[in-house]
Amino acid sequence: MYVMVDIEADGPIPGDYSMISFGAVLIDRSPLAISTNKEKFDTTFFGKLHPISDQFVPEALAVSGYTREETMTFPDPLKVVQNFDLWLHEHNREQPKFISDNNGFDWMFMCWYFWHFLHKNPFGHSSTNLGSFYKGIERSFKRNFKHLRKTRHSHNPMEDSIGNAEAFCTIIQNNHVEY
Repeated sequence: MYVMVDIEADGPIPGDYSMISFGAVLIDRSPLAISTNKEKFDTTFFGKLHPISDQFVPEALAVSGYTREETMTFPDPLKVVQNFDLWLHEHNREQPKFISDNNGFDWMFMCWYFWHFLHKNPFGHSSTNLGSFYKGIERSFKRNFKHLRKTRHSHNPMEDSIGNAEAFCTIIQNNHVEY
């Protein structure tokens, strides 16, 4: 199963800085859901995480819409990562496949958090970049998929992962891509 993920962080790298929140949506691989465009994107996970570091970049944190004071009240990251791992196993009969808009950033944080807290990553060692996937389908490095989102990009990771899942399914449907 594909899981579209989006994260927000308070700095550029994990470990020195913190993942503040993330959203994930399960993408139904059934041919009927894709062919009829009936994706509901109602199997989701949203997590807020207490900072793991005293460091943060105010401008990066501002993108998330939270203040530092608010993030200090967020749940323990170990518990959030454990709950996400359980959610992934509940909803996937096979190894989940990580996909995101900016997987260089999103994957880096998610992979670090899984290995740091659980000593494993249920996604394995690979991820897929939605933008690169679309560029390949269109056979052009100049193309951008963002016009295919129905849910506007807001930097709310739940909304952004749903918007990216909508775009992904539109790409699949319009191009008859096997996945």
